[in-house]
Amino acid sequence: MLGRMGKNGTPLVSFCQCLNESVMKIVAIATCYFPLGIVFLIAGKILEMDDPTAIGKKLGFYAITVVCGLVVHGLFVLPMVYLFITKKNPIVYIRGILQALLIALATSSSSATLPITFKCLLENNHIDRRIARFVLPVGATINMDGTALYEAVAAIFIAQVNNYELDFGQIITVSITATAASIGAAGIPQAGLVTMVIVLTSVGLPTDDITLIIAVDWALDRFRTMINVLGDALAAGIMAHICRKNFTQENDEAV
Repeated sequence: MLGRMGKNGTPLVSFCQCLNESVMKIVAIATCYFPLGIVFLIAGKILEMDDPTAIGKKLGFYAITVVCGLVVHGLFVLPMVYLFITKKNPIVYIRGILQALLIALATSSSSATLPITFKCLLENNHIDRRIARFVLPVGATINMDGTALYEAVAAIFIAQVNNYELDFGQIITVSITATAASIGAAGIPQAGLVTMVIVLTSVGLPTDDITLIIAVDWALDRFRTMINVLGDALAAGIMAHICRKNFTQENDEAV
């Protein structure tokens, strides 16, 4: 409406632009202080530990567990689902989105990777534009399978650090809550740390211990973003296979 108002809407448009630029500058300044703040958060936790070496070993095993889980999910579970439904070679399909996976690894943001994923699906895998335009934005918003896996493992790790044994029912609660919370996670770097609070609260774990995993979260975030992007792309391929007959009929009718 401001655009349709022409000159009368120009002052408010300029105000919104100035407000946006000022907010971006404030965020840029705050980002500069992030490393310093994270250092002190981690240092405070280390000073509270009775045996930092033991916690360090547990943190290393936690990182290895998350990476192994993501590898199994990304290299076996998702390709097998694609193969089972489409009866096509998933390796060929994944080869076409390697550029998007590399961008996801570099940016750790599925939203920032979205244009590259869109380009790879159209040019390399020849997915119908209508499928890609619908599936990818929805997937980048709600499909966070890598984040869900990471949050579940992180909750179990924090429970073990606090010598708190989770029973079977609590593990199921953590899994369901992590899946639901990951849907609400934004497609930006380290957004999973915010939704981790919901997962920890569901089983009565201390939310302050999230600072324990910040030290390795920057690296794990990149790997789980790759899995999120891979899941989005494979979902688009599956939808293209399921809807291929409908699109063929529409094309024939148009001709």
